[in-house]
Amino acid sequence: MLNKFKKIDWGIVAILVCLMAISLLVVYSATWDNSQYDTSTKKMVYFYIAGFLIAIFSAVFDYRILLKSWHVLYGFGVTLLILVYFFGSEINKAKGWFRFGSFSFQPAEIMKIFLIVGIAYIMGRKKGDRLGFMQDLLPIGTFAFLPFALVMMQPDLGNAIIYLVILLGMLWIGNIKYKHVLIGLGLAIGGTILFVSLFNIFNTEIKTFLEAQEKQHWYARINTFLHPDTATANQSYQSQNAKIAIGSGGLTGDGYLQGEMKNGKFIPYPYSDSIFAVIGEEFGFQGAAVLLLLYFLLIYRIIIIAFKCHDLRASYMTIGIASMFVFQIFQNIGMMIGLMPITGITLPFISYGGTSLLLNMISIGIVFSIKAHQEVYELAE
Repeated sequence: MLNKFKKIDWGIVAILVCLMAISLLVVYSATWDNSQYDTSTKKMVYFYIAGFLIAIFSAVFDYRILLKSWHVLYGFGVTLLILVYFFGSEINKAKGWFRFGSFSFQPAEIMKIFLIVGIAYIMGRKKGDRLGFMQDLLPIGTFAFLPFALVMMQPDLGNAIIYLVILLGMLWIGNIKYKHVLIGLGLAIGGTILFVSLFNIFNTEIKTFLEAQEKQHWYARINTFLHPDTATANQSYQSQNAKIAIGSGGLTGDGYLQGEMKNGKFIPYPYSDSIFAVIGEEFGFQGAAVLLLLYFLLIYRIIIIAFKCHDLRASYMTIGIASMFVFQIFQNIGMMIGLMPITGITLPFISYGGTSLLLNMISIGIVFSIKAHQEVYELAE
């Protein structure tokens, strides 16, 4: 057991400690003058303590047990997604949470891990051979589409897209044929052009329909992203104010606790979805650059572990986790600076939220387990 602890990537642990310090500072800054969330920083301390314990002690746990149980995990995750649709609580117009008193749990988060494990197991049976369309891509795509559809029904576009990103990242490392990549790329570009064209042509009809379904926020987010100049002040409220806050920070920022946009009157959810705007306003370009550097180092070390794996399934799992982190970082920061549409995706390891933080730490724990057990795997071979 002690030898497995020694195999932990302590460089990743050091990066996570830095991210924890940034998270606690910024969450406190975003909530200290709001009595409704004045305990958020204390809760984040508890979440981080639990997360570090989970991540470090996961090194002892053999990741191959997850692979052997992939069908049970997948079935359990899908069952939770079905149950939450009927019995879940609605938060921010998405019915995707189970509430137990003051504790809340989002099944869509843990389903990311189950999906990664399942895809890794299925692709691992090919032993590195090229993936065929009918025998491989179609079953794997169906495997990912079911949870994607269930999460879209909540509706939670952010987490649903993450499932697709995980799928694409793992397929790429799984030796997919280039012609399938080109076909998929062509379909994606064609689908995007078709969607934008139909949205522009039937703009009024789509707006009326979504308003009737009480999903007008979907229209507002899409319309604001595609037509920022024509969006109403209410539709572009979060996006515009986030850019104003980040821009006002300049090179060095306005100073810690000195930001004026974060109190919830100007930027919704400054402690969660919009936390990067707080970083940009108070710490400026320099602070944002430090955060991005930490993320780069984290992803770099995870990918290095993937390259050194002797077990292909472990490599697939590690790349799936890296893909999940990369997209969440890009999407969250992108939507704050106008590059991506607004979604409910949080900034990994920084935003307030117990479910997302613990899920991210579990993911890191799986990476630690993979690294710790590679030498064991090599000896067994």
